[in-house]
Amino acid sequence: MEGDSVTLNSDTQIREDDYIMWKFRAEKALIAKMKKKKQIFAIYDDVPDGRFRDRLKLDHQTGSLTITNTRTEHTGVYKLEISGLKLTSEIFNVSVYARLPVPVIISNSSQCSSSSSSCSLVCSVLNLCNATLSWYRGMSVLSSISVCDLSISLSLPLEVEYQDKNTYSCVLNNPISNQTTHLDINTLCHTCAAPDTQSNSVPPVSVFLIVLISAAAGSLMIVVAVVVICFCRKCRKKVQTCEENRNNEASCQQKTRKMRSKEEAVYGNVPKRTMINNRIYWNKC
Repeated sequence: MEGDSVTLNSDTQIREDDYIMWKFRAEKALIAKMKKKKQIFAIYDDVPDGRFRDRLKLDHQTGSLTITNTRTEHTGVYKLEISGLKLTSEIFNVSVYARLPVPVIISNSSQCSSSSSSCSLVCSVLNLCNATLSWYRGMSVLSSISVCDLSISLSLPLEVEYQDKNTYSCVLNNPISNQTTHLDINTLCHTCAAPDTQSNSVPPVSVFLIVLISAAAGSLMIVVAVVVICFCRKCRKKVQTCEENRNNEASCQQKTRKMRSKEEAVYGNVPKRTMINNRIYWNKC
């Protein structure tokens, strides 16, 4: 596993005069060598491209090679060559696997339908090499996929019935480890709400516009109501003023009539005079 250490041990007994060389992959890049008799112990951790820097340890007694803090780039063939009385070699095939992420199960909402009896699911992970993604029902494998393409994610679909009581799980595994996510059907699988035939569904933006327009219309109605009330009050005040003026005018006319009646009563018995031929004659009306 990435981050672990691995030690490559020789099955051959190393003698004082033996000359040991460790080489990596087909390039046969020399990464370590030793000769006990001459006290030669050397590590070349900067070849072929520095991937072994500060990661190699050579045992001066047994000649075993340890790789620490391994990465997937350390996967490959390691060759041990021993030169002594005769030339012998040993091959070590090392595979370093990345730590597996936990698979993620999601519901494919685009497949949701009120008339459908099945639920569409997708299990996915970031793609990894040397790993397999599988759907299980109980202990049985339903489907699996393994693609080594780091530019895409690894996805695997599944269709289940809404009322299915079986246990399902999505498993990502490689030869030395695995990660499992169990499916909760009640959480991810649910029927879509049936459309309401009495009313049309309105998108959120339309609802917002309707609320905004309603608020504006309500405000306008309030302003119109206030204007109408003020106008009515003004008209009512004018009517009251006119009525008061009419009442005052009627009262004045009534007073005038009373005063005229009194004057006629006072002066009604006064004789009127008439002048004829420069003589005044008094007549009693």
